[in-house]
Amino acid sequence: MTAHTYAYEDPILTLNGVSITLNNEQILRDINAQVLNVTRPNMSQGQVVGFYGRSGIGKSVLCRIMAGLIAPGTGTVEVGLAQQPVTPGMVGFVQQRYPLFDHRTLHDNLLVAAQRKHAPADARQHVDAYLERFGLAPHRRKYPALLSGGQRQRAAIAQQLLCSDHLILLDEPFSGLDVAMIDEVKRIIVEVTTMDELNTVIIVSHDIVTTTALADRLWLLGYEHDAAGALVPGATISPQHQYNLAEMGLAWHENVEAEPEFAQFVEHIKNEIRGS
Repeated sequence: MTAHTYAYEDPILTLNGVSITLNNEQILRDINAQVLNVTRPNMSQGQVVGFYGRSGIGKSVLCRIMAGLIAPGTGTVEVGLAQQPVTPGMVGFVQQRYPLFDHRTLHDNLLVAAQRKHAPADARQHVDAYLERFGLAPHRRKYPALLSGGQRQRAAIAQQLLCSDHLILLDEPFSGLDVAMIDEVKRIIVEVTTMDELNTVIIVSHDIVTTTALADRLWLLGYEHDAAGALVPGATISPQHQYNLAEMGLAWHENVEAEPEFAQFVEHIKNEIRGS
Protein backbone atom coordinates (compact mmCIF):
# COMPACT_ATOMS: atom_id res chain seq x y z
CA MET A 1 0.00 0.00 0.00
CA THR A 2 1.11 3.56 -0.71
CA ALA A 3 1.92 5.63 2.37
CA HIS A 4 0.58 9.17 2.52
CA THR A 5 2.89 12.16 2.88
CA TYR A 6 2.94 13.44 6.46
CA ALA A 7 5.20 15.01 9.08
CA TYR A 8 5.28 15.18 12.87
CA GLU A 9 5.61 18.31 14.97
CA ASP A 10 5.19 19.03 18.69
CA PRO A 11 3.78 16.56 21.23
CA ILE A 12 0.14 16.94 22.23
CA LEU A 13 -0.12 14.02 24.68
CA THR A 14 2.73 12.57 26.72
CA LEU A 15 2.64 9.73 29.25
CA ASN A 16 5.87 9.71 31.23
CA GLY A 17 6.58 6.88 33.68
CA VAL A 18 2.93 6.38 34.62
CA SER A 19 2.42 3.76 37.32
CA ILE A 20 -0.35 3.09 39.83
CA THR A 21 -1.05 0.64 42.63
CA LEU A 22 -4.60 0.03 43.87
CA ASN A 23 -5.47 -2.08 46.90
CA ASN A 24 -1.82 -3.14 47.18
CA GLU A 25 -1.87 -4.49 43.60
CA GLN A 26 0.34 -3.04 40.88
CA ILE A 27 -2.11 -2.19 38.07
CA LEU A 28 0.03 -0.13 35.68
CA ARG A 29 3.81 0.07 35.48
CA ASP A 30 6.14 2.62 33.91
CA ILE A 31 4.03 3.60 30.89
CA ASN A 32 5.78 5.89 28.43
CA ALA A 33 3.95 6.89 25.25
CA GLN A 34 3.51 10.01 23.19
CA VAL A 35 1.23 11.42 20.49
CA LEU A 36 2.75 14.03 18.18
CA ASN A 37 0.88 16.59 16.12
CA VAL A 38 0.72 15.08 12.63
CA THR A 39 0.46 17.32 9.57
CA ARG A 40 -0.45 16.44 5.99
CA PRO A 41 -0.14 18.74 2.97
CA ASN A 42 -3.18 20.91 2.22
CA MET A 43 -5.45 19.37 4.85
CA SER A 44 -6.32 19.36 8.53
CA GLN A 45 -5.37 16.00 10.01
CA GLY A 46 -5.83 15.03 13.63
CA GLN A 47 -4.87 11.74 15.25
CA VAL A 48 -6.68 8.53 16.16
CA VAL A 49 -5.01 6.25 18.69
CA GLY A 50 -6.40 2.73 19.01
CA PHE A 51 -5.96 1.41 22.54
CA TYR A 52 -6.24 -2.34 23.17
CA GLY A 53 -5.72 -4.78 26.00
CA ARG A 54 -7.31 -7.82 27.53
CA SER A 55 -10.32 -7.42 29.81
CA GLY A 56 -9.32 -6.48 33.35
CA ILE A 57 -5.79 -5.47 32.42
CA GLY A 58 -6.20 -1.82 33.47
CA LYS A 59 -7.45 -0.01 30.35
CA SER A 60 -10.16 1.83 32.26
CA VAL A 61 -7.72 2.92 34.95
CA LEU A 62 -5.31 4.29 32.35
CA CYS A 63 -8.17 6.09 30.59
CA ARG A 64 -9.17 7.81 33.80
CA ILE A 65 -5.55 8.78 34.44
CA MET A 66 -5.27 10.26 30.92
CA ALA A 67 -8.52 12.16 31.53
CA GLY A 68 -7.15 13.60 34.79
CA LEU A 69 -9.81 11.81 36.86
CA ILE A 70 -7.28 9.66 38.75
CA ALA A 71 -3.77 10.73 39.74
CA PRO A 72 -1.06 8.16 38.99
CA GLY A 73 1.05 6.91 41.86
CA THR A 74 4.14 7.99 39.93
CA GLY A 75 4.68 9.64 36.56
CA THR A 76 2.90 12.39 34.66
CA VAL A 77 0.38 13.00 31.89
CA GLU A 78 0.91 16.20 29.92
CA VAL A 79 -1.50 17.49 27.26
CA GLY A 80 -1.71 20.18 24.59
CA LEU A 81 1.01 22.07 22.77
CA ALA A 82 1.97 23.68 26.09
CA GLN A 83 2.36 20.18 27.59
CA GLN A 84 0.52 21.09 30.78
CA PRO A 85 -0.18 18.52 33.51
CA VAL A 86 -3.64 17.10 32.85
CA THR A 87 -6.52 18.19 35.07
CA PRO A 88 -10.20 17.16 34.96
CA GLY A 89 -11.94 18.72 31.98
CA MET A 90 -8.88 19.08 29.76
CA VAL A 91 -9.56 15.71 28.13
CA GLY A 92 -13.08 14.73 27.08
CA PHE A 93 -14.23 11.28 28.15
CA VAL A 94 -17.23 9.74 26.35
CA GLN A 95 -18.43 6.73 28.28
CA GLN A 96 -20.63 3.97 26.86
CA ARG A 97 -23.81 5.30 28.47
CA TYR A 98 -23.45 8.74 26.82
CA PRO A 99 -24.51 10.57 30.02
CA LEU A 100 -26.59 13.71 29.45
CA PHE A 101 -28.76 15.74 31.81
CA ASP A 102 -32.24 14.23 31.41
CA HIS A 103 -34.00 17.45 32.48
CA ARG A 104 -32.24 19.62 29.86
CA THR A 105 -32.80 19.80 26.12
CA LEU A 106 -30.02 18.75 23.76
CA HIS A 107 -29.19 22.41 23.13
CA ASP A 108 -29.00 23.18 26.83
CA ASN A 109 -26.87 20.09 27.53
CA LEU A 110 -24.31 21.32 25.03
CA LEU A 111 -24.57 24.88 26.34
CA VAL A 112 -23.61 23.76 29.85
CA ALA A 113 -20.47 22.19 28.37
CA ALA A 114 -19.62 25.19 26.18
CA GLN A 115 -19.97 27.66 29.06
CA ARG A 116 -17.11 25.92 30.85
CA LYS A 117 -14.73 27.41 28.27
CA HIS A 118 -16.55 30.34 26.64
CA ALA A 119 -18.44 33.49 27.54
CA PRO A 120 -22.26 33.12 27.19
CA ALA A 121 -22.57 34.69 23.72
CA ASP A 122 -19.60 32.76 22.34
CA ALA A 123 -20.86 29.56 23.98
CA ARG A 124 -24.18 29.80 22.12
CA GLN A 125 -22.38 30.33 18.82
CA HIS A 126 -20.21 27.28 19.43
CA VAL A 127 -23.24 25.16 20.36
CA ASP A 128 -25.08 26.19 17.19
CA ALA A 129 -22.01 25.34 15.10
CA TYR A 130 -21.63 21.91 16.69
CA LEU A 131 -25.32 21.11 16.34
CA GLU A 132 -25.03 21.79 12.62
CA ARG A 133 -21.73 19.97 12.20
CA PHE A 134 -22.98 16.82 13.94
CA GLY A 135 -26.35 16.80 12.18
CA LEU A 136 -28.22 17.47 15.41
CA ALA A 137 -29.77 20.88 14.69
CA PRO A 138 -33.28 19.46 14.01
CA HIS A 139 -33.21 17.83 17.47
CA ARG A 140 -31.97 20.81 19.47
CA ARG A 141 -35.18 21.11 21.55
CA LYS A 142 -35.51 17.40 22.29
CA TYR A 143 -34.76 15.91 25.69
CA PRO A 144 -32.26 13.01 25.88
CA ALA A 145 -35.03 10.42 26.33
CA LEU A 146 -36.35 11.31 22.86
CA LEU A 147 -32.98 10.93 21.10
CA SER A 148 -31.89 7.76 19.35
CA GLY A 149 -28.76 5.94 20.48
CA GLY A 150 -26.80 7.38 17.58
CA GLN A 151 -28.00 10.90 18.32
CA ARG A 152 -27.08 10.54 21.98
CA GLN A 153 -23.61 9.36 21.03
CA ARG A 154 -23.08 12.29 18.66
CA ALA A 155 -24.34 14.63 21.36
CA ALA A 156 -21.96 13.15 23.94
CA ILE A 157 -18.98 13.55 21.59
CA ALA A 158 -19.97 17.14 20.76
CA GLN A 159 -20.45 17.84 24.47
CA GLN A 160 -16.92 16.71 25.32
CA LEU A 161 -15.34 18.56 22.42
CA LEU A 162 -17.04 21.78 23.53
CA CYS A 163 -15.49 21.69 26.97
CA SER A 164 -12.15 19.91 26.46
CA ASP A 165 -8.88 20.87 24.76
CA HIS A 166 -8.66 18.84 21.54
CA LEU A 167 -8.29 15.47 23.32
CA ILE A 168 -11.15 13.01 23.63
CA LEU A 169 -11.40 9.43 24.92
CA LEU A 170 -14.08 7.13 23.51
CA ASP A 171 -14.88 4.08 25.64
CA GLU A 172 -16.14 1.20 23.44
CA PRO A 173 -17.84 3.48 20.87
CA PHE A 174 -18.83 0.54 18.63
CA SER A 175 -20.28 -1.72 21.33
CA GLY A 176 -23.76 -3.04 20.56
CA LEU A 177 -24.10 -1.13 17.27
CA ASP A 178 -25.32 -2.55 13.97
CA VAL A 179 -23.28 -2.21 10.77
CA ALA A 180 -25.00 1.00 9.67
CA MET A 181 -24.46 2.66 13.04
CA ILE A 182 -20.80 1.59 13.13
CA ASP A 183 -20.30 3.29 9.77
CA GLU A 184 -21.97 6.42 11.17
CA VAL A 185 -19.70 6.46 14.23
CA LYS A 186 -16.64 5.97 12.01
CA ARG A 187 -17.74 8.96 9.95
CA ILE A 188 -18.15 11.07 13.10
CA ILE A 189 -14.67 10.14 14.37
CA VAL A 190 -13.10 11.10 11.04
CA GLU A 191 -15.10 14.33 11.12
CA VAL A 192 -13.80 15.11 14.62
CA THR A 193 -10.17 14.55 13.68
CA THR A 194 -10.39 16.74 10.58
CA MET A 195 -12.06 19.64 12.40
CA ASP A 196 -8.67 20.64 13.82
CA GLU A 197 -5.26 19.10 13.27
CA LEU A 198 -4.69 19.07 17.03
CA ASN A 199 -7.81 16.97 17.67
CA THR A 200 -6.83 13.58 19.02
CA VAL A 201 -9.29 10.73 19.55
CA ILE A 202 -8.24 7.77 21.69
CA ILE A 203 -10.51 4.79 21.06
CA VAL A 204 -10.64 2.08 23.73
CA SER A 205 -12.34 -0.87 22.09
CA HIS A 206 -12.51 -4.63 21.71
CA ASP A 207 -13.42 -4.11 18.03
CA ILE A 208 -9.91 -4.50 16.68
CA VAL A 209 -10.78 -4.34 12.98
CA THR A 210 -12.89 -1.18 13.11
CA THR A 211 -10.56 0.67 15.47
CA THR A 212 -7.41 -0.26 13.55
CA ALA A 213 -9.02 0.89 10.29
CA LEU A 214 -9.47 4.37 11.81
CA ALA A 215 -6.19 4.64 13.68
CA ASP A 216 -2.84 6.05 12.71
CA ARG A 217 -1.31 4.88 16.00
CA LEU A 218 -1.96 1.84 18.19
CA TRP A 219 -1.11 1.18 21.81
CA LEU A 220 -1.30 -2.35 23.21
CA LEU A 221 -1.47 -2.63 27.00
CA GLY A 222 0.03 -5.91 28.23
CA TYR A 223 2.36 -7.61 30.68
CA GLU A 224 6.08 -8.16 30.35
CA HIS A 225 8.21 -11.07 31.58
CA ASP A 226 11.55 -10.95 33.34
CA ALA A 227 14.70 -12.81 32.25
CA ALA A 228 13.49 -15.93 34.04
CA GLY A 229 10.14 -15.83 32.23
CA ALA A 230 8.15 -14.74 35.29
CA LEU A 231 5.34 -12.21 34.86
CA VAL A 232 6.29 -8.66 35.91
CA PRO A 233 3.46 -7.11 37.98
CA GLY A 234 1.65 -4.20 36.37
CA ALA A 235 0.58 -3.78 32.76
CA THR A 236 2.58 -1.47 30.51
CA ILE A 237 2.82 -0.28 26.89
CA SER A 238 6.20 -1.57 25.79
CA PRO A 239 7.99 0.08 22.82
CA GLN A 240 7.32 -2.94 20.58
CA HIS A 241 3.59 -2.57 21.31
CA GLN A 242 3.40 1.02 20.05
CA TYR A 243 2.60 0.89 16.35
CA ASN A 244 2.83 3.74 13.84
CA LEU A 245 0.29 2.83 11.15
CA ALA A 246 1.16 5.92 9.10
CA GLU A 247 4.74 4.71 8.87
CA MET A 248 3.47 1.26 7.90
CA GLY A 249 1.31 2.73 5.12
CA LEU A 250 -1.95 1.58 6.76
CA ALA A 251 -3.30 4.96 7.90
CA TRP A 252 -5.84 7.23 6.17
CA HIS A 253 -6.89 4.74 3.48
CA GLU A 254 -10.55 4.31 2.61
CA ASN A 255 -11.64 0.64 2.76
CA VAL A 256 -8.26 -0.33 4.21
CA GLU A 257 -9.97 -3.39 5.73
CA ALA A 258 -9.98 -5.00 2.27
CA GLU A 259 -6.18 -4.89 1.94
CA PRO A 260 -4.16 -8.06 2.70
CA GLU A 261 -1.53 -6.06 4.63
CA PHE A 262 -4.28 -4.82 6.94
CA ALA A 263 -5.59 -8.34 7.58
CA GLN A 264 -2.08 -9.56 8.36
CA PHE A 265 -1.49 -6.74 10.81
CA VAL A 266 -4.82 -7.31 12.59
CA GLU A 267 -3.97 -10.98 12.99
CA HIS A 268 -0.61 -9.97 14.46
CA ILE A 269 -2.34 -7.71 16.99
CA LYS A 270 -4.75 -10.50 17.95
CA ASN A 271 -1.85 -12.86 18.54
CA GLU A 272 -0.07 -10.26 20.67
CA ILE A 273 -3.21 -9.79 22.77
CA ARG A 274 -3.58 -13.57 23.19
CA GLY A 275 0.00 -13.73 24.35
CA SER A 276 -0.28 -10.84 26.78
